[in-house]
Amino acid sequence: MSKYKTQGMFSTFKNAGKGLRLSLKAERNVRIHVVAAFLVILTAIILKMSLTKICILILAISNVMVVEFINTGLEFGLDAVFHNKYSRLVGFAKDISAGAVILASFFSAIIGILLFGSEIIKRLPNQLF
Repeated sequence: MSKYKTQGMFSTFKNAGKGLRLSLKAERNVRIHVVAAFLVILTAIILKMSLTKICILILAISNVMVVEFINTGLEFGLDAVFHNKYSRLVGFAKDISAGAVILASFFSAIIGILLFGSEIIKRLPNQLF
């Protein structure tokens, strides 16, 4: 038996929503990712991309967002445990998790370039090719 009270499903969703709001409020990079995601999806809809391509974009975007949220949670957790004191190992952990965000963003950008590039090429006049 746990010393912590088990949460109902409503409380679980409420806490998850609180975490999303906290991340949006506290982290500039999360807000940048959300705005970029909105613009990418809006552009895909305007270009009338196929449902498959939009789903691929959503998967790429969600990958970046998930890694960003994990990075943010790790940073908050490490700061809490180490009371914002410098630790070389904590610095390594933060750098590695930030590297994961960059890597996810890089591959998502490649996916976006390939998907949007193919749409743009498809719309160009045939005389160019």
